[in-house]
Amino acid sequence: MSGAPDDGTTARDQPRDRLQHRLVPAAAAVSTVAAGLSVRSVLGGDLAKYAGDALYALLIFWLVLVVAPRTRAWVAAVVAFAVSVAVELFQLTGVPAELGAQSALARLVLGTTFNAPDLPFYAVGAALGWALLLALRSTGAARRRRPAPQDR
Repeated sequence: MSGAPDDGTTARDQPRDRLQHRLVPAAAAVSTVAAGLSVRSVLGGDLAKYAGDALYALLIFWLVLVVAPRTRAWVAAVVAFAVSVAVELFQLTGVPAELGAQSALARLVLGTTFNAPDLPFYAVGAALGWALLLALRSTGAARRRRPAPQDR
């Protein structure tokens, strides 16, 4: 066993590849945070609230991939949905409301009150992440398969 990767890359390419696999979801996470913070200024009422719920799950999706970049898209989506639901259920304890009264960051991360209609929108955000990652990965795979132009 040579220890060399079997994907056509050299051992020298691996750190760069690992970094790239983390940079894309990290950039997507930053974009998702920006979208989540600005959605209430662009949209109003329930539309803004439920878009925020979907973006919350999407952010968790990207963060899963920052931590574990080789995670399958469907696994990251399931984890994002499960974490979102767990946080929503945690709101039933009253602890997030107490923390949110003391900290704006806690209020943003944990919310304050349980709202069952939020749950399907977490699924929407997780599914959106799954679809976006599959599109990104298929685009990247298509680019890698394309032959390099020949020098003339």
